[in-house]
Amino acid sequence: MHGMSLSLYFYIIFISCRPEAKPHSPNPAIVHDVTSNQQIDYDTTKWTELTIKDGYVIDMKYATTDNFVKTAMYPCARMFLKPDVAKALGRVRDRVKKADCRLKLFDGYRPRPVQYQLWRKVPDPDYVTDPAKGSMHNRGLAIDLTLTDMYGTELDMGTPYDFFGPEAHQDYTKLSAMILSRRKLLTSAMEAEGFQSIRTEWWHFSYTKASYPLEDWQWPCRYE
Repeated sequence: MHGMSLSLYFYIIFISCRPEAKPHSPNPAIVHDVTSNQQIDYDTTKWTELTIKDGYVIDMKYATTDNFVKTAMYPCARMFLKPDVAKALGRVRDRVKKADCRLKLFDGYRPRPVQYQLWRKVPDPDYVTDPAKGSMHNRGLAIDLTLTDMYGTELDMGTPYDFFGPEAHQDYTKLSAMILSRRKLLTSAMEAEGFQSIRTEWWHFSYTKASYPLEDWQWPCRYE
């Protein structure tokens, strides 16, 4: 454990998803899912939509301007994965719940035309996959995510999402024991269900137990 005792390591894992700030209200506000009573409007044999009613916190950065290109890439915020990938992620959700954590999802399936837009903004293969090759996101096989406490408050993972620098790399260790334990918890839970990380991004994982072609499909939008 590189100098850390086994008992201390498991203690850190145990407390790593507890709230860091002042205690939350015992009756946190309920966030309602506007899609819960609507008709399914996509092919469920090809896709599964991930929503807050599935127990996730959803924050689709590319449906807003709060992302590294400062431009909304998606016309509306709906999160999709291939069905078997979504089932595997559900098992990850259940794993981290045992450590008093939840999953916050930033990006899932990404239509290939959006990949071209991102590449034009940042043509750096360390951070954006060349659309000529195609990203695992474009296949519905990749997910970008982080950990929250049980109230949905995002936890410190050492860097923000989409941080371009060595501090976001999987092998970067100049972080607190707490942050390193959270990264290990997320990575271990994902890997246990068939996902694989990449070197430069602690938040990105691709499902390795299936293969799908590149997709251009764009989900329909719902306007209330």
